Amino acid sequence: QVVLEESGGRLVQSGASLTLTCIASGRAFSTYIMGWFRQAPGKEREFVARIKWADASTHYADSVQGRFAISREYGRRTMHLQMNRLKPEDTGVYYCAHIAKTTDSSDRAADYGTWGQGTQVTVGS
Repeated sequence: QVVLEESGGRLVQSGASLTLTCIASGRAFSTYIMGWFRQAPGKEREFVARIKWADASTHYADSVQGRFAISREYGRRTMHLQMNRLKPEDTGVYYCAHIAKTTDSSDRAADYGTWGQGTQVTVGS
């Protein structure tokens, strides 16, 4: 079973940069895709970005395209989300998530089987 732990969230000002990290642990680490989602108060959890573990190909939500960059360290089971030019609307709890097996869909929360506890990102105006 995979266990995910996020870190790096904090309060920043609008326009700042921040990097989130997700570390995966567990005896069996079969990974097809890892992704980032976020959830603002009173809103549904939304897709942010995902990365295919084997070839590091990426996909982003339109709202973060060009500002955020997802990456992974293959041997260290670690994923990062570099967030630049942050806006107040980027505020929320950011979750790391994992898909173990091949799937055609990877931008819905229901596609992911394992989740971290989340890390809070707050962007002040």
